[in-house]
Amino acid sequence: MKQKNIAAKASEILSNPRNQADEVRALQDTIYVIGGKWKLPIINSLCNGNRRFREIERSIPGITTRMLSRELKEMELNQLVKRTVDENTNSVEYTVTSYCRSFGAIILEMIKWGKEHRRKIKRELPKN
Repeated sequence: MKQKNIAAKASEILSNPRNQADEVRALQDTIYVIGGKWKLPIINSLCNGNRRFREIERSIPGITTRMLSRELKEMELNQLVKRTVDENTNSVEYTVTSYCRSFGAIILEMIKWGKEHRRKIKRELPKN
């Protein structure tokens, strides 16, 4: 059943005849926007309710202040994150945009695949 779903999805997305250059360009665009070590953890943090810079920073082990700032600016330029400044309290909050949420299913599949991969590798590791 899964193979039929994948085949149906592939025929819906891919051109006929296939255009490999177009497919590679689309993959590169996707990787550019959500790739790297920090973007998906930042999105995950925001989706888990962290809104302020320090909350996001504390929720992601290993990220530096400079890197978080840089990534949030880039994500804002790519319309994945909205930055809101409250003039009264002079506080800044970040939220994911509906555009960002549009690839939520992809992120869930990546989490699922990552969990399955970790289990597979642990099962197949040689016993010492």
